[in-house]
Amino acid sequence: MESAASIAQGTDEGGWDSPRDASGLRAAELSVVLPSFNEAGNIPILIDLLDKALSGIAWEAIVVDDNSPDGTTEVARKIAGVDPRVRVIRRIGRRGLSGACIEGILSSSAPFVAIMDADLQHDETLLPKMFAAIKSDDTDLVVASRKVEGGTVGEGLSAIRAWGSNIANGLAQKLLNVTLSDPMSGFFMVRRDKAEALAPRLSPQGFKILLDLVSSANGTLKIKELPFTFRERQHGESKLDTLVTLDYFGLLLAKYFGDIVSVRFLMFGLVGASGLFVHLVALRFFLLGGMEFNLAQTAASFVAMTSNFFLNNQLTYRDRRLRGVRALIGLLTFYAVCSVGVLANVGVANLIYADPVYWWVAGTAGAVMGAVWNYAASSALTWRRS
Repeated sequence: MESAASIAQGTDEGGWDSPRDASGLRAAELSVVLPSFNEAGNIPILIDLLDKALSGIAWEAIVVDDNSPDGTTEVARKIAGVDPRVRVIRRIGRRGLSGACIEGILSSSAPFVAIMDADLQHDETLLPKMFAAIKSDDTDLVVASRKVEGGTVGEGLSAIRAWGSNIANGLAQKLLNVTLSDPMSGFFMVRRDKAEALAPRLSPQGFKILLDLVSSANGTLKIKELPFTFRERQHGESKLDTLVTLDYFGLLLAKYFGDIVSVRFLMFGLVGASGLFVHLVALRFFLLGGMEFNLAQTAASFVAMTSNFFLNNQLTYRDRRLRGVRALIGLLTFYAVCSVGVLANVGVANLIYADPVYWWVAGTAGAVMGAVWNYAASSALTWRRS
């Protein structure tokens, strides 16, 4: 059969088997979900690697693409046009690794589902071992771990990211009582019926679907870990930036408190906490410049609102992210809907402010007063679903 790479490039290496022969008329036993964003260069290579690694297994690949501007969807569909084992889900107006994984799992009819990155950093040759383990053992979930004996981060993570990953693992294990050695792993295989039963409790936001899955199961999953080496990315750039740290802490807090509040609300709260710091720094700066307190408090409020808007736009509402002119309009809308909060902020702060020594108490009280209104109004108006 013609390779996926040559299909994607539009070349002809000769005849290829028909879809009927390629599928062998067998329903897929294993679905490999490949969440993607700007992975046009990696998808053809990965499909060819899966074809070799999963020989003898009835498999399918489900590419879940977040409307990549580099043409990832088109590349995957070109391959799917000649290989019925490849399916494509194009998501518009929705972003995030966890959400893509959930949609891929729910679109599968195979009894087993594997989640792996499309950036070639996960070792596809481990899939047959994972498949054998989950079929033969009394196991619900098989995790490819960098932390068990024989596993390593290899060259796939920088020293800083490896350090951060270790801290994140430790927090997950202590706060959520997760016994996995590597809860930050994004490479695992799960029984589809187990994942589907847990799906209503999973957050579509964020990047750590495995941690969400295991913590939501409350110890009911039978888990096995296999060692693997995290490989270096071949094409493109990592989609994980420093803002994902806040997202991760939001997920930890949401699970720690039993999902009483949403991850999005906690994200908004964490951004608000950073805004409080920005507010106080700006307030101090304005006061040192000789500005009258009421005016300084108002100016600091708008500085903090500006910071909060851009952080929320990048993190809390990444699936509704505003760009270009819409971002400018969104910023102005954010100012408008938060104006009531600003009035409450300044009013309360002015009542408390009596001694310059306690400027920070007045500033904090005023900032807290507008928090609830800000969240409700911005969710309904600034980042409303289109």
